[in-house]
Amino acid sequence: MSTTTPAPLKGDRPVTPQALASLSRGPARRRGERSLAGSLASHGILIVASLIALFPVAWLVFLSLGPDKDDYLHPGQIWHKMTFDNYSFVLQHTNFFDWLKSSLIVSLGTTVIGVLVAATTGYAVSRMRFPGYRKLMWVLLVTQMFPIAVLIVPMYQILSDLGLIDSYLGLILVYCSTAVPYSAWLLKGYFDTIPFEIDEAGRVDGLTPFGTFTRLILPLAKPGLAVAAFYNFITAFGEVAFASTFMLDDTKYTFAVGLQSFVSEHDAQRNLMAATAVLIAIPVSAFFYLVQKNLVTGLTAGGTKG
Repeated sequence: MSTTTPAPLKGDRPVTPQALASLSRGPARRRGERSLAGSLASHGILIVASLIALFPVAWLVFLSLGPDKDDYLHPGQIWHKMTFDNYSFVLQHTNFFDWLKSSLIVSLGTTVIGVLVAATTGYAVSRMRFPGYRKLMWVLLVTQMFPIAVLIVPMYQILSDLGLIDSYLGLILVYCSTAVPYSAWLLKGYFDTIPFEIDEAGRVDGLTPFGTFTRLILPLAKPGLAVAAFYNFITAFGEVAFASTFMLDDTKYTFAVGLQSFVSEHDAQRNLMAATAVLIAIPVSAFFYLVQKNLVTGLTAGGTKG
């Protein structure tokens, strides 16, 4: 008795051998869905990268707990004699709080002035077409190509003529001269992505160009401003060459210069340096915590809603 295969109904697609093979392999993965092996590999790479990034910080904290200046040569012995005496010595018997005050004054001053100048410069070049606006941005870029060793002598002469040697304002202006060019380029890129229609809407509502800039554009550029502020803060907080040259009073040293006091020609108190470095990281971490929520948010989030 012979059997016949029923003919497919109208509208049904014939079952091909490739379709049968795919069914035998199990359900297909959704687009963008990773396999188990891929997920394990990516997580493994991220874990290794995180450990590599955290190891120097953990090692610095570990060395700061050693009571002797030569413990870094024999780190295994630190486990048996861990102590917080290094932190107590740094806080009580050094100019740590003077360094903290100087670092915060210089860093916050550089951040405020630098971001203000960079934001107005970037907005002007992004929105206005005045003679030489392209050359202006290239001039700012060229200033970044000069090494610090070339700039120190003329800057020292200028600050000396202005009476700003050994002053916070002089050091802030020096740092702004190095941080503003990059920040201006960065913020110009952010302003370029903000629709011009927002500026036109501000003019229709009767806002001046400065009012449009402060009330409409700056709120949308918070991520860019946060990145620029963080860059300016870090630039001023960790710089050594300018601070050690232009600041003469040891009570006005920044943290980066104050660390050098633990190293002399014949001695190096590396345990105290490590403890001070850990304490230095606290203000930077706090500042990053304040601005980090704006680093990853959308540039024009909310600007076109409604």
